[in-house]
Amino acid sequence: MPLTTAEFDYPLDPGCIAQQPAGQRDQSRLMALSRRTGRRGHHVFAELPSLLRPGDLMVMNDTRVIPARFFCRRRTGGKIEGLFLREQSPGRWRVLLRHAGRCRLGEAITLIGGDDVALELLESEGEGRWLVGVDPPRAAADVLAEAGRTPLPPYIRRSNDAAGPPGEEQADRRRYQTVYAARDGAIAAPTAGLHFTEAVLAELNRRGVAVARVTLHVGLGTFAPVKAELLADHQMHSEWYELPASSADALNAARADGRRVVAVGTTSVRVLETAAASGDVFAAQAGWTDLFLYPPARFEAVDALITNFHLPRSTLLMLVAAFCSPGGTAGVGLILDAYAEAARTGYRFYSYGDAMLIE
Repeated sequence: MPLTTAEFDYPLDPGCIAQQPAGQRDQSRLMALSRRTGRRGHHVFAELPSLLRPGDLMVMNDTRVIPARFFCRRRTGGKIEGLFLREQSPGRWRVLLRHAGRCRLGEAITLIGGDDVALELLESEGEGRWLVGVDPPRAAADVLAEAGRTPLPPYIRRSNDAAGPPGEEQADRRRYQTVYAARDGAIAAPTAGLHFTEAVLAELNRRGVAVARVTLHVGLGTFAPVKAELLADHQMHSEWYELPASSADALNAARADGRRVVAVGTTSVRVLETAAASGDVFAAQAGWTDLFLYPPARFEAVDALITNFHLPRSTLLMLVAAFCSPGGTAGVGLILDAYAEAARTGYRFYSYGDAMLIE
């Protein structure tokens, strides 16, 4: 029987949703889950190096979160919240707007904190997405550096005021970013990577765990809700990815040696599985991926996964369930049982929450 979105629902006390990150990145909790036996162990993230094997190849997404959240004001005085999606061409942005239902094509809204920058609504693409013109034309990076804020997901409660409490934005801008972020472009963090510290990375190296980098600029594809009743009817939004030659070489060497590939986060999984689908040998590549992994998907590139606890009915939860039962559907129950135990035992969920190691 085809799987339905409703099968990936689960109850969660709102108190389990992390509103702030752990005091120290590597002191978040870590559940270790065996796909084969269902056995679960409980650790702190700083213990991760001792849970992996010498020779493992860990693959990390080095995207950097940009300050993509912004606020605008209509001439009537109404305030609109926006999320920058991408710069289509100089002076043309694709954005997601909230509270813009009464806006009209051709209307100009003023960017708050943007040094008199106006956004003209050029085209409505449905579901709150718009193509806007920037006046005066300026590079998105420059405008957002002035007016943008950290694009935290809506379940993390923050001030809706453009200024916000003193220090709040600075703290989120630092912590909603991995310590190894290098390439600007994400509008949400690859959250499995938020737990890593320089000390953890050094200990992984000391224990013989190698590291390779990929890039996937997290966009709507990762966190857009699944509205279709059947999973097979959901269409992912495309996201930009890149697998560099050095990482392709490292993956080919690990595969030849029989060493495990450990993906940090679902975004890294999607890059690796996209690349693996193009041939028996990994090759340097870049482009757009709309890969949607859900049971009974098979995984050709990834042997172990580090990930957070994800929202009900989300594509991320569906990917993790597929990873727990490659080629079948038993992983749905396995992952939901693990989530239920996590909720009972005080794990923190979602972006600023705790982590899992699935082997």
